[in-house]
Amino acid sequence: MAEAKKTTTKKTKKTAEEVIPSEVAEIISEQLAEVTAEEVVVEEVIAEEKGTAKAGKRSAKAVKEVEEKEAKEARKAEAKADESEDKPKAPVVPTRTRLERRGKHFRKSSELLEVGKHYPVTEAVELAQKTSHVKFDATLELHINLGVDPRHADQNIRDMLVLPAGTGKKVRVAVLTDNAAEAIKAGADLAGTDDVLAELEKGNINFDVLIATPALMAKLGKYARTLGPRGLMPNPKSGTVTNDVNRAIAESKAGRVEYRVDTSGIIHIGAGKVSFTPQQLNDNVQAILTSVKGNKPNSVKGVYIKAIHVTTTMGPSVAVDLASVN
Repeated sequence: MAEAKKTTTKKTKKTAEEVIPSEVAEIISEQLAEVTAEEVVVEEVIAEEKGTAKAGKRSAKAVKEVEEKEAKEARKAEAKADESEDKPKAPVVPTRTRLERRGKHFRKSSELLEVGKHYPVTEAVELAQKTSHVKFDATLELHINLGVDPRHADQNIRDMLVLPAGTGKKVRVAVLTDNAAEAIKAGADLAGTDDVLAELEKGNINFDVLIATPALMAKLGKYARTLGPRGLMPNPKSGTVTNDVNRAIAESKAGRVEYRVDTSGIIHIGAGKVSFTPQQLNDNVQAILTSVKGNKPNSVKGVYIKAIHVTTTMGPSVAVDLASVN
């Protein structure tokens, strides 16, 4: 069968050669080549007359697309111009300042302060008292911006002190100790081992300060996740881990406060209540400033206290003149 197919193929080729002789085929191919060359020449002449190329950015198709795009943009611009002519421009409303966006009582209190002025410490405290507009006994707050970097251990300012006039609020003290009777006699609201641990196990945090003896600190490890975020975990640096329980209770009741710089190098601390006398508030503020200045790290060579502001809960801020502090 293979031999029969080969024979058939040879016969077919031979028949085609006989139908179209080689001389005729050459003549036909030459004529076709001449016609194609003429068409190319004609296309090139037309392209030259129109200033276009056969392909690329200068081709007729590309030029047409660019013209259509330009016409579309022109129509859009005309439509936009017609709309702007017909539609009146809306009045530009200026943005209100932060003071204008505050409540009416806050704005009224701010009228007592002069914009951009820095007041001496004593005058700033008195103005803060006057500008308190809330109906409850607000807290006088002290915000001190320090030129420290808390990422360095020696510049992570932290201390505790007892305010001369107290904090103005009732402090509930719990003591983890083996001698519960003595702690209760010293003024503790909750004392003992089993009683305190039972309240922690239930999740009842009915105290503001937790004091513990060093021997019983291991029992609080189980509740570190509950006490830590609330700032209630006893710490030797804050004086809440001590064997002198009676002294720690007395200081907590008398108005012991603790401060620490935040990540921005600013100290936020309460200095008493608005109901205090100006003299009491000034004594507390001076005690805080003395403590902060006494904790200046040796590594700080530039400006230590950069700014001080006195304010009350929900009240306006009063800038303090640093010359009256230094």
